[in-house]
Amino acid sequence: MTSTSHPHVVQPDGTRRATLAFTVPSGRRRVAPVRFGRESRRDPQLPQRIRNGLLDDEGQQCVQVRLTAADAANPAARALLDAEAGTALRLHRVLDDPEHAALFPQIIGYELDTAEPFLLYAAPRGTAAARTHVMSASDQRVFARDLLRALCLLDGQGLVLRGISPASVLWDGTSVQLWGLEGVAHIGRPRTRWGRAPYCPPEQRRGEGFVDSRDAVWSAAQVLYQLVTGRPGPADRAPDDLAAHRVLAETLRGAFAPRAADRPTPAGLLDLLAPGAARQLTLTGPADDETRPDREAFDQSLRLKRQAPVAEAREGTGGGRGTGDVLCPYCLEPIQLDLTALYVTDSRMQYQQLDVKGITNALRRQDVMRSAVQKCTADPDFPEHFIPVPYLTYGRPLTVAMVGQSSTGKSHLLTQMIAEITDGGLEPFGLKWQSVNPEQHARFVRERVQPLRNGKVLDHTGGIGLDGFARFVESLLITDARGQVRPVAFFDLGGEDLVRTDAALRFLLGVDALVFVVDPALALPLPHLDHARERWGLEVNRDGDLAFGTVLDRLPKNGPYLDVAAAMVLGKADLLRFQPPVDRWLGEAPPTALDPARVREESRDVHGLLRRHAGQAWLRPFDAIRRCTLHVASATGGQEDHGRYPTGVGPRRVLAPLVSLLAMHGVIEVPGGAEAFAVGGAAARPSAPPPEASGSGGEEAE
Repeated sequence: MTSTSHPHVVQPDGTRRATLAFTVPSGRRRVAPVRFGRESRRDPQLPQRIRNGLLDDEGQQCVQVRLTAADAANPAARALLDAEAGTALRLHRVLDDPEHAALFPQIIGYELDTAEPFLLYAAPRGTAAARTHVMSASDQRVFARDLLRALCLLDGQGLVLRGISPASVLWDGTSVQLWGLEGVAHIGRPRTRWGRAPYCPPEQRRGEGFVDSRDAVWSAAQVLYQLVTGRPGPADRAPDDLAAHRVLAETLRGAFAPRAADRPTPAGLLDLLAPGAARQLTLTGPADDETRPDREAFDQSLRLKRQAPVAEAREGTGGGRGTGDVLCPYCLEPIQLDLTALYVTDSRMQYQQLDVKGITNALRRQDVMRSAVQKCTADPDFPEHFIPVPYLTYGRPLTVAMVGQSSTGKSHLLTQMIAEITDGGLEPFGLKWQSVNPEQHARFVRERVQPLRNGKVLDHTGGIGLDGFARFVESLLITDARGQVRPVAFFDLGGEDLVRTDAALRFLLGVDALVFVVDPALALPLPHLDHARERWGLEVNRDGDLAFGTVLDRLPKNGPYLDVAAAMVLGKADLLRFQPPVDRWLGEAPPTALDPARVREESRDVHGLLRRHAGQAWLRPFDAIRRCTLHVASATGGQEDHGRYPTGVGPRRVLAPLVSLLAMHGVIEVPGGAEAFAVGGAAARPSAPPPEASGSGGEEAE
């Protein structure tokens, strides 16, 4: 990542000149000279700074909202700016009526993946209502109508704007413009404390319950009360003199109720003020006839998969402990436990042979065996290598292989996936974990997890131990809700390794699950990815990932579909965090239960995005494999700069693909069973769309 502006040059009049490079809402890049005025805090209790500017290439007045490098180092501050950008871009996308669009700030451009991220808006329209002492009765009605129209438009998108106050509502004498988009929250999400009394409702001030569109009704009523009376109202009840103000008493019926459930909705309040006005507010999104073919194609694919005969499962696949052969994760030959070939490491990290026959204490023997390794001699031509004993004592391991070109970020994704498991990420699903070999796991954490979490870009995975085609990365013991233990082994299939055809064929004959990682920069010809492609020296590949095709061609086939469990992951999803439908999913909180309907909804969305923009070649794994789900994930949450992630890493949704694979293998029990989870039931009910996602906001002191 490169800098997006030249150093500021301070002029004698105090203005600053710079050259900005940023992305415009259409996704294209723009470079423009700009002059900035003096800077101030938009809100003393928020990190964003604001300054007026003039884009000299077009003479366009603008306002820059930005974070300093010091503030941007705080993930919560960046999340606020992300939330604001996501809301502004979304409104830009759905508001095609100029009258509706004028109710909100007009975004000109943004640059968020940089040391000092910023947004650019067109110059505000009007001044803060806080500067108006008392408003006339005729202006009150227009002001109230516009403010409620804005709230209704947000409500139609499942959004609530917190923090509404006389400082964030602008008035130009004829209409309103509503700022403060960093305070947006999603309806149905847990409330967090945000805003100041009396403008924030009592439940929001306490951080109780779930976000409701009627939260903003309280705020609007408080702003209107102050504009009518010239003073703020009570923080927890209706003003005592409300009846003395006829306009307020007529239009704000119930808006001051302490509980959101007792207040009118924004649409209900608007209709009190202007009957029928709420029904006239319509938003545009992707036309239904544009997305319908994608949805129908996905549903038809699942119908065909349900109708296809189910191939007989290989020995050892599915839930519980398998009884099939254990493949050595290095030489990939079958291996069995041999008590005469056990070793432990001494203080100099040298292997010393272990004689377990002399250990009569059962507990001590179990502990020693857990740390022991077995020398593998299955392939005499392969270099010397050792296998952790627990890997050999719990039946056939569940093998999970990551597939993709070397630039896709799959190694970072796998590292974060394992890191989240060890942080307890599988516990909500009734699973517990234990390292197969404590020493090996400690080395993985030391060499992979800790550097990445500290913001270092990882080198291409070389695996732990010997290099081979199927690079063994890590293995864990997973205990399911029934108490059954199964090793889960993770492999990294690099695209550059796939030329070793014989080794590929040998490994893939026994693989249980595959994670195909899609690089959006390679797959999606979207204009806002052009800048990333330029930095990385990539071009869109309409023929799909070569690694996908090579693996699919090598997999054993029994019937019309490949029956290995698979998950496709649209990786580096932070690059697409404002792109529908990725924006719907990336901000979702980690689930505490696995809902098959939600998994199918996400799969349908990702399938539609790839089908529409990338082409069918990128969907080849889904088309070829019967049990395949699709997901969005970001291993880092942002882009690297000179070998580091400047503000650290924030993985998002990295466990979802693995959770899906574990459900397909019966390790996680799901409603309807593993088969219905994978391909849906014959009479599967349509899934409800999930709440729209946004960047997470921070808390504002009261």
